[in-house]
Amino acid sequence: MGLTKTEIFTEDQNKLAQVLKALAHPARIAILQHIIASNTCICGDLVNELGLAQATISQHLKELKNARLIQGTIEGVSVCYCIHPENWEALKHNLNDFLSTFKGSTQCC
Repeated sequence: MGLTKTEIFTEDQNKLAQVLKALAHPARIAILQHIIASNTCICGDLVNELGLAQATISQHLKELKNARLIQGTIEGVSVCYCIHPENWEALKHNLNDFLSTFKGSTQCC
């Protein structure tokens, strides 16, 4: 039987790929931008803000939460979301490390 991606690649490579996969949708980028701009927990106003169906928003929030980019708390009957600060900082660090590995070689095909 063949190797799985978790066996072929390093833990860091798998983690970065998982987070980048979660970021690879414009609705999720818009959700994150809205949460960041509001600088507070967001409770349910994303439907009005983004013009997407509640079920669609919920699915995107689930993906962002699974990638550990956001965290949620229950307030009454609604769930409020905000950026997960430690994981956001880790993403910034890991992405910067990854992008910094290219030194701008002038010799290319």
